[in-house]
Amino acid sequence: MAPEFKDVYGEKYLLLTTFTKDGRPKPTPVWGVPDGDRLVISTDDGSWKTKRINNTPRVTIQKCGVLGKVKGEPVEAVARNLPKSETRRVFDMVTRRYWWHAWWWIPQARIRGGVDKVHAAIEVTAVPDGG
Repeated sequence: MAPEFKDVYGEKYLLLTTFTKDGRPKPTPVWGVPDGDRLVISTDDGSWKTKRINNTPRVTIQKCGVLGKVKGEPVEAVARNLPKSETRRVFDMVTRRYWWHAWWWIPQARIRGGVDKVHAAIEVTAVPDGG
């Protein structure tokens, strides 16, 4: 039986696949945090995944290992870039979940200009019924 969004979005390590305008998949391991019935992700502002999401909100998520090795079937989902006002909240959520990486995660953000300047937040949700 194929997994559903609710079976995957809470996993510690996820592979987020975004799609180019011509439909080519671009998988990327990400750190995500469940936030209600959605997944939130902190990433670099202006990253290719944020650009692809602006063009094509269709994504898939799937379980993976810490280095991105796939461990499950992909699940269709929808993504959107959150407003800048959400960046700090999502960054803090990701930092709390992956606290053992904070020793380099936080300083690198500060060195590059600050969390609000260099990061962006992504929201991933289940595909709505019937669509």
